[in-house]
Amino acid sequence: MGFFVGLQHVLPQHLLSRVVLGATRVRTRWFKDALIGAFLKGYSPEMGDAREPDPHAYGSFNDFFTRALREGARPIAPGDKVLVSPVDGTVSQAGPIQGNQIFQAKGHDYSLEALLAGAAPEWAPRFRDGTFATIYLAPYNYHRIHMPLDGRLHESWFVPGRLFSVNAATAAGVPGLFARNERLVCLFESEAGPFAVILVGALFVGSMGTVWHGNELPHRGGEAFKLPQHPTGASLQQEKGVELGRFNMGSTVILLFGKDRLDLLSRCVNGETVRMGEALGQVHNGPAQA
Repeated sequence: MGFFVGLQHVLPQHLLSRVVLGATRVRTRWFKDALIGAFLKGYSPEMGDAREPDPHAYGSFNDFFTRALREGARPIAPGDKVLVSPVDGTVSQAGPIQGNQIFQAKGHDYSLEALLAGAAPEWAPRFRDGTFATIYLAPYNYHRIHMPLDGRLHESWFVPGRLFSVNAATAAGVPGLFARNERLVCLFESEAGPFAVILVGALFVGSMGTVWHGNELPHRGGEAFKLPQHPTGASLQQEKGVELGRFNMGSTVILLFGKDRLDLLSRCVNGETVRMGEALGQVHNGPAQA
């Protein structure tokens, strides 16, 4: 185990994330401009695609970090059966689910049941022998999450957990990483059967939200708990490409599809950079699996 990975086992992950959450919401001009300036120097994010291209025009670092895109910046690949990337990021892993096992990194798998954490237990069998894609969002990426396909939100669960970093080094060094970190599981029904969009938290990712539940999800320890369906009044039926939610700091999205429901494109492989709206694969319609 490397030093970076080992250190994360002893760090007060949630305390550090709460400190970062508070700091990124400070609206004092000199402070938020200093944070934004340091980020610009360290990561050089692409601002030309932002609705507001001036980084210092945002009221807080978090407003800057979760900035909206300008109209037309991310064309959505057309076609009812075309699956698109829900985010800007890098494909970490993608391919078949082997029985109930999802590939994380060399030497590490994790189970559907562990990922879903007992939330809606009838769903894990529906993804058995299906297809998955794991997409990592680097700090410089656009951090809103969009619908990869037309779908209706069936239910969603918040799963408490750790907050390990989710970069390649940690994925290779922490067994069951994505099934250990805090996460939000969104389960959908569609013409192509069931699918899941799972937002995985990470170190310094103090909060994440959805259009149905608001931008700040409630956090509490203990067991996974089901979230109310639509407290914001947002429609449960959402079209491909519309905003689903956002990370208030960067992390990872995992997509799950059922058996024989998705053919990934050959470009959807480890290390491939993707942009929101780009085609990732072709889905097959049919009755939902029991």
